[in-house]
Amino acid sequence: MSYDLSFGATEPAERWAEAGEAAAALVAGEPDAIANMANVAALIWQAIPDLNWAGFYRFDGTELVLGPFQGKAACIRIPLGKGVCGAAAHLRATQRVEDVHAFPGHIACDAASRSELVVPIVVNDRLIGVLDLDSPLPARFSAADQAGAEALVARIAPALG
Repeated sequence: MSYDLSFGATEPAERWAEAGEAAAALVAGEPDAIANMANVAALIWQAIPDLNWAGFYRFDGTELVLGPFQGKAACIRIPLGKGVCGAAAHLRATQRVEDVHAFPGHIACDAASRSELVVPIVVNDRLIGVLDLDSPLPARFSAADQAGAEALVARIAPALG
């Protein structure tokens, strides 16, 4: 099967809607969570501009463990409550950070990252992991980006866990 993904929208809400449609199509019928995470990370990398990292951390029952991603090599393990990803997982709440250097306990996997958006993935009240997006631009992620990323995750969460 081949995929010809193209994204024409320029407004964040529309771009995320396109990405959500494409992500749902990519994971439809595929039972392997790792394969689905890999494809969705690649799709987000292609669809959403101004990112320097896009991917997943999986919850292993104790901590977050690096999953499929696009970007530079990253931290492998993140304790719950540590950094932006650990906070999102621990609180089960999206973290949208305009300046990662001002975030207490920020974990700098890539020194070029300036802003971050992390969405927890929860299925049937069970934490699966987080979607993590980093940008080299300060305040890169808007409320529309947050809503779009949350909608995408909600739509495909069952295929990720």
